[in-house]
Amino acid sequence: MNVGLVRDLACPDRRVAAAEVLARGGEAAAKAIVRELADESSPVEWREAAPVLQRIGGAAFDHLVQGLLDAPTVEVRDKVGLVYTRLGAGFLDQYATAMAHPSPFVRRQSVLGIRLCDGAGLSTVPALLPLLGDTDPEVAQEAQDTLMIRGQEIKASLVPLLQQVRRAGPGRQRAGALSVLAALGGETVLPAQDVAAIERLIRVKLANDRPTALWACWNHWIAVPSGDQAGIITTLGLTDPRPVTFALGNDIVDSDGHDAGPGGHDGFTRVFVTPELDGWTFVLGAWCDPCDAEREEDVLRLCTLLSSRYGRAEAYYYGAQGDGSAWLVTEHGKVIRRYCETGEGEDELLTLGDPLPFERTRREELGLQPIGDPALESEDDADEWKRAAFDLAPEIAKHLGGSPLSIGPQTVSRGVGVIALTPYGVVEGVPAGTYRI
Repeated sequence: MNVGLVRDLACPDRRVAAAEVLARGGEAAAKAIVRELADESSPVEWREAAPVLQRIGGAAFDHLVQGLLDAPTVEVRDKVGLVYTRLGAGFLDQYATAMAHPSPFVRRQSVLGIRLCDGAGLSTVPALLPLLGDTDPEVAQEAQDTLMIRGQEIKASLVPLLQQVRRAGPGRQRAGALSVLAALGGETVLPAQDVAAIERLIRVKLANDRPTALWACWNHWIAVPSGDQAGIITTLGLTDPRPVTFALGNDIVDSDGHDAGPGGHDGFTRVFVTPELDGWTFVLGAWCDPCDAEREEDVLRLCTLLSSRYGRAEAYYYGAQGDGSAWLVTEHGKVIRRYCETGEGEDELLTLGDPLPFERTRREELGLQPIGDPALESEDDADEWKRAAFDLAPEIAKHLGGSPLSIGPQTVSRGVGVIALTPYGVVEGVPAGTYRI
């Protein structure tokens, strides 16, 4: 097969004609294309080669497998792998067969190929389940991840197979099967003995559990200067509190936070209520967001109730990925301050009360004019303050007495943290998932 013809795939004005000729070239064309992909000096990219190899069909598959095995460098192996894993649903049978290949890399790439196929379907499950116990940890993880992602499409058929693995083995597949079950349906699909075992493990871990900083991609929390965990839970209308470690509580709210936002009620279904930490109790989860369009008024109401009972209650939002800050401070049933700076167009509409002393001090440190009539504030001062306020929530929380972002093993802890259901969780249930204990 002419090398120049294969390289024409990299030329926009000759690509279509070359692809037509190569697609009719069968095994010889497939071999030449794979050889070209293995040439680090070749201008042909995987995106140009993959459609042609798809059209050639089964004759291309074995040459790609050999290309994975013969790749002289990591770069070449990755390039061939990009083509191999994107052959599409027409190659499901070949992928399933290749998952028994002696090479762990070929097995892993074959699993990834199935994951990237639309409509992979139940037909691939018998081949995937044994790989949950693969001797190569990366292959086993790839199989587990693929079943978690693709399994939602065939949940009704897949769950019984996984439950059978949990009951009867093989033993090496059982741990992976548990993780997939938890991701697909959570506690509702786990065998009773597994739920009991998880609860026992949590109890064992709690004996030596120590506070750790509670960080997530998006941090939302309510802070109350009290150790009355039960009273705080009742005031907030939370139900079904269940003991968790700090790692488990943090992992749950971090995961749920990715599902929050408009229409994302899954993120509002549960919260982590800490034990008393240096005299404070923190309630963490997207449900506590003082600036979310759906939650802002209810969070204000709840903090007002808490402050009537405990003297003060605060709520915060901090986006750890540079997504802004918000704070709400209430005392003795009254709102002292609410402020939001997230870059959204209507942040200013949330502003209530006068600036906190900490805000005023920070403006002075930045050399800005004292806050007065916003209409008289210079544009430069306004922009400078917005940039500063973007990251201010953790500092304000710590200055006012306590922040879950800065606790640690030295923090005095009394009691046990719990995951509790919000009113959303009572109605809608909680999302499935796998978490660190």
